Amino acid sequence: MPKTLFKVDLTKPMDQQELPGHNRWHPDIPAVVSVNPGDVFRIECKDWTDGQIKNNDNPDDIRDVDLTVVHVLSGPIWVNGAQPGDILVVDLLDIGALQGDEWGFTGIFAKDNGGGFLTDHYPNHAKAIWDLEGIYTSSRHIPGVRFAGITHPGLIGCAPSHDLLATWNKREAELVSTAPDLRTYGAGLAANMPVYAALPNPKNAILGQVAPGDFDRIAAEGARTVPPREHGGNCDIKNLSKGTRIYFPVYVEGAKLSMGDIHFSQGDGEISFCGAIEMSGYIDLHVDIIKGGVEKYGMVNPIFKPGPVEPRYSEYLVFEGISVDEYTGKQYFMDVHIAYRRACLNAIEYLKKFGFTGEQAYLLLSCAPVEGRVSGIVDIPNACCTLAIPTEIFDKNILPV
Repeated sequence: MPKTLFKVDLTKPMDQQELPGHNRWHPDIPAVVSVNPGDVFRIECKDWTDGQIKNNDNPDDIRDVDLTVVHVLSGPIWVNGAQPGDILVVDLLDIGALQGDEWGFTGIFAKDNGGGFLTDHYPNHAKAIWDLEGIYTSSRHIPGVRFAGITHPGLIGCAPSHDLLATWNKREAELVSTAPDLRTYGAGLAANMPVYAALPNPKNAILGQVAPGDFDRIAAEGARTVPPREHGGNCDIKNLSKGTRIYFPVYVEGAKLSMGDIHFSQGDGEISFCGAIEMSGYIDLHVDIIKGGVEKYGMVNPIFKPGPVEPRYSEYLVFEGISVDEYTGKQYFMDVHIAYRRACLNAIEYLKKFGFTGEQAYLLLSCAPVEGRVSGIVDIPNACCTLAIPTEIFDKNILPV
């Protein structure tokens, strides 16, 4: 078994670990361990909420999640010899649950605490607990389904440079400035306004082994871990599973690789926001360096080669969606956001005919290994998106007859 370089105690929050991780991106967060190119090692991770969700039947912990805490990450890991402009090659050799903690959760976030892709249709909080049995999982909260997961880190990436961090904060602040001024709206209307970006917020910042004198500055500047960016980050790509090789652009000396937000399973889109089967776990990694690789290959964002390990489902029921608003019938031009939403809603309405509640179907589409596609992007005025559900995950026939 590879040597564990970052170990977690699930009874303690991340800032009280023997080696504390972090929940903000900043180049000045010190590395906690170092490795050489060619090394193989293990990193343990807490779940993305730092243990806020419990294995019980009460969904109120989903309602009450403090999102200033997320995502808690393990690292940064210093890779000897890595320099800006290099490519960091990361092989995901194995991913699994921590012994004695073989369970996970999926949640629908309440509309007033982040919501999700279908928050206007499902504005209230809900939770499903999943029992992990080797490669399979089932839930007492969504009976009648059992499936194999495609386990992956939802979040993995290298530290940004100071210049890149400044670019992120500038462009996201500019985006937020275009949002309507909520003070001009009543409470009811303001609650329906989307949050455009999560800007730096020092509340509950965890910054690893940062010196006390630097803490306030870094907490005020550090980028939130919510979105994917040029360095990787919170991409939530289900195919970053065992055997995957990822190529990351390096922005700072040592690369400072961090990871977390492990998912036992997820559907394309992770539509309920807390929509994978979230878990604590471990990742076994191998690293290497391609010197000068960023310029050589014209890299802007990470590139990856999927591994050979994934569920072997062969029969799917596929739902289509087009760029037409479900409330007003308004035609939009090539809007893939609306088209995918319609595909998801069509699938949910269908599953409700087989005994699932809307909330159960929403949770299932978010965490089961469903395949989402932008299937057509040229046939004006409608983009066509599809959502494919593997029929073998159900214990009964769900085909039309």
